[in-house]
Amino acid sequence: MRTRCETGVVAGPARISRWPIGRGRGVSPVFPPSDQATVRAVACELAHEAGQPLSRQSVADVTYRVRQSLECEISRSTVWRWLDQAALKPWRYRYWLFPRDPDFFAKAARVLDLYAGHWDGEPLSADDFVVSSDEKTSIQARLRFHASLPAAPGRSVCVEHKYRRGGALQYLAAWDVRRGQAFGHCDSTTGIIPFGRLADQVMQQEPYRSARRVFWIVDNGSSHRGEASARRLRDAYSNAILVHTPLHASWLNQVEIYFSIVQRKVLTPNDFTSLAEVEDRLLRFQDLINLAAQPFQWNFTRDQLIDYLARLNSKFSNRPDFQPFALAA
Repeated sequence: MRTRCETGVVAGPARISRWPIGRGRGVSPVFPPSDQATVRAVACELAHEAGQPLSRQSVADVTYRVRQSLECEISRSTVWRWLDQAALKPWRYRYWLFPRDPDFFAKAARVLDLYAGHWDGEPLSADDFVVSSDEKTSIQARLRFHASLPAAPGRSVCVEHKYRRGGALQYLAAWDVRRGQAFGHCDSTTGIIPFGRLADQVMQQEPYRSARRVFWIVDNGSSHRGEASARRLRDAYSNAILVHTPLHASWLNQVEIYFSIVQRKVLTPNDFTSLAEVEDRLLRFQDLINLAAQPFQWNFTRDQLIDYLARLNSKFSNRPDFQPFALAA
């Protein structure tokens, strides 16, 4: 390994630098911007594509590879500081789904227009309602072998690790986008019939029963897939209009935000005595959140969707299997 870094600083008593910087005894060498760029480049690349048997990199992994690349000593703390300044965390990852619906823009734009209070270019009236609906499936009841310990000074809540399974249920819910209220019930399974019961639960009460239009935003799950599901809902309730999100676009469905709140506040940690207790807590939380009804502040617009898809078109245009997104409805 070289004793001279890219800065021209020699390790040893001489410590000669090409920059006129006064250096005291034991002061760390000065690294040029190119070295920081190398650290960022190493952190951003997929390690296995660079011949490393790694799926994720830690700070120590990045430091080792940077030392090999620069052929000079550099500390782990320096690498960490540069990564922190660049907001890079190569040890973290998340899953994502690439949009694959050929009519992605047209379908997504309809949903975003409803959130913005429009349909077919016309503003919604006070007598129009928008309902976002889906199912949260396979909610388990984990029966802990020992009772949980409550929080105490210097101690968080303690939950027994081992459990036995107490069954699972499905939570079918609808979220009124404009009023900020939740409706739902639990069932042993999902499907056309359970979804029909949810539709009945909402549509048979006011103000939905006598509303001018009730737009139901749903994904492409088997419970409400395709034109047949739209026809079933329309036959049951003439003022109901089913609106499908694009494939792989659950993030457009506002009920998923509600489900994330349920997951954090009701189902985590999963510490129940029976499946009946799971259902009871879900439904009582539904009542609780409705006491302070508050719509979600949705900020993603049609224009932002156009920008997002345009960036994808630009980024993946050189791939032979990529079909550019149409940016007009």
